[in-house]
Amino acid sequence: MKLLFDFLPIVIFFVVYKMTGDIILATAVLIPATLLQVGYTWLKHKTVEKMHLVSLALVVLLGGATVLMGDGDFIKWKPTIVNGLFAIVFFGSQFIGNKNIIQRMMGDKLDLPFKVWRTLNLAWVGFFIVSGVTNLYVAFNFSEDIWVDFKLFGLLGMTVVFIILQGIYLSSHLQNKE
Repeated sequence: MKLLFDFLPIVIFFVVYKMTGDIILATAVLIPATLLQVGYTWLKHKTVEKMHLVSLALVVLLGGATVLMGDGDFIKWKPTIVNGLFAIVFFGSQFIGNKNIIQRMMGDKLDLPFKVWRTLNLAWVGFFIVSGVTNLYVAFNFSEDIWVDFKLFGLLGMTVVFIILQGIYLSSHLQNKE
């Protein structure tokens, strides 16, 4: 359910684009949809995930540029910038403190050797880089319509496949905590 909620503004963007064929209008709808998503999360939980805040900032910045300049290329950069920022944060987390970011997020639920945590963290770095590069490739080598489909189905599909592969990798290393 959370994954669906996380992708809700993208789904709204997709539906508006498919109904109108207008990336500027779809982006103009994406901005308030993302604001509402973050606002609702804040009202319900009194906290907002950093991922949502980064996404909101980029939607407002790049989406605003898209709408103001009438140029859909700005919004096409958003997934790559988000993925690039996460790759940098995940990679940098290996050098700050005793635990990388994956271990900080999941360490209270899983008992894994340091090497497995490092491998998992680096796998996420690689995933973010591949996702970002793939987004740029699709955005600037295919039609806008194909990019919109990729933004929803391709990036979501890549994420689901990666999480399944992560689960398979983890299954051979899991030691549940008491």
